[in-house]
Amino acid sequence: MTTYVWSRLSPFVRALPRSSLCRGGVRPCGLVGQRKVFMSSFATAEVCDAHPSHLATGDLRALAPVFKIYGQCRAFSGPVVTLKVFEDNVLVRDRLESKGEGRVLVIDGGGSMRCALVGGNLGQLAQNNGWAGIVVNGCIRDVDEINGCDIGVRALASHPQKSNKRGVGEKNVPVHIGGTLIHDGEWLYADSDGILVSTTELSL
Repeated sequence: MTTYVWSRLSPFVRALPRSSLCRGGVRPCGLVGQRKVFMSSFATAEVCDAHPSHLATGDLRALAPVFKIYGQCRAFSGPVVTLKVFEDNVLVRDRLESKGEGRVLVIDGGGSMRCALVGGNLGQLAQNNGWAGIVVNGCIRDVDEINGCDIGVRALASHPQKSNKRGVGEKNVPVHIGGTLIHDGEWLYADSDGILVSTTELSL
């Protein structure tokens, strides 16, 4: 198992509660098969400072600060899998039932505030199948359950009502979230400061 020396981690990571660190810190977050996944530490602020040219060209974009933080993993990253739905989470479950392999599911729910697209059962499913995190342009529910899951979740708000079950939506399509266009296969980096999307994996 990978061992980390706490004093050698970045000041950003050391400042966070040790219980909250994963996939961007010292605690493993998620499973790939039966293997815990570790990634090097990062801070989105430091990523921005280190890549001004990427920001200038749009190869690195910051999402608007409209997302609330849920889940045990306050810092997470991974390749993006996109999904576009509206008040219908059948395809969300379908995606999370597949192996996550450290990826991040980005759901464009049209910003709906009328029902939840992700609940506690799906949060647990995402954890068990090795997803690094979920970003929802919409609502979640079962907040206490999701906050107990070993994944990172971002959403606009919480809502107690469940979504429809029609199975309507689009997979692996460009989605417009947080003021930026996000493509399937890009990389997402999230921590307490915000969310970044990069056209390629960054050297951190």
